[in-house]
Amino acid sequence: QRLLTKIKSGQLKSAENKRKKTREIIEAHLSTALQEFKASNAFTKFQKKMICALLYWCEGAKSPYRGVDFTNSDPDLIKLFLDLFRDAFVLDEKKFRVCVHLHQYHDPEKQLNFWSQITDIPREQFIRPYLKPHTGKRVRENYPGCIAIRYHSNDIGRQLLTTAKTFLTNYKRVSS
Repeated sequence: QRLLTKIKSGQLKSAENKRKKTREIIEAHLSTALQEFKASNAFTKFQKKMICALLYWCEGAKSPYRGVDFTNSDPDLIKLFLDLFRDAFVLDEKKFRVCVHLHQYHDPEKQLNFWSQITDIPREQFIRPYLKPHTGKRVRENYPGCIAIRYHSNDIGRQLLTTAKTFLTNYKRVSS
């Protein structure tokens, strides 16, 4: 019994040491990334457009006939995409429409206000939220729901798609 207790204690201590070492490695990577980011100075308008286009390629609709559709549940990613989008293009803010996908356990009023603040899009431009049926499996704490942002401009949507495709197909040739 005493031996099993020592083994278990050693396993717990080893696991804690691994977690500590992993946290230290992550902190070092964060520090390096922050230094590199600060050293890169400001982004040009083209670089902002390129990053925006790549985010769109990952999380946006790929149709050249539907304008710009970007969907995600991460408030930081939504905010970044919209900041880059607004910096890279001349936009008419009235062309934004937003649909929030919520679960039955959400407070729609609270979530609409939250997403309006994150996106800097007035509530009047939000359509009625889509309420997903609750499966009863789980309630995700602090989950803000998923947001679908639409900007009504086929031309800008096409620019995003072609910019991303150009980068994806030509990156190796340019960087070599």
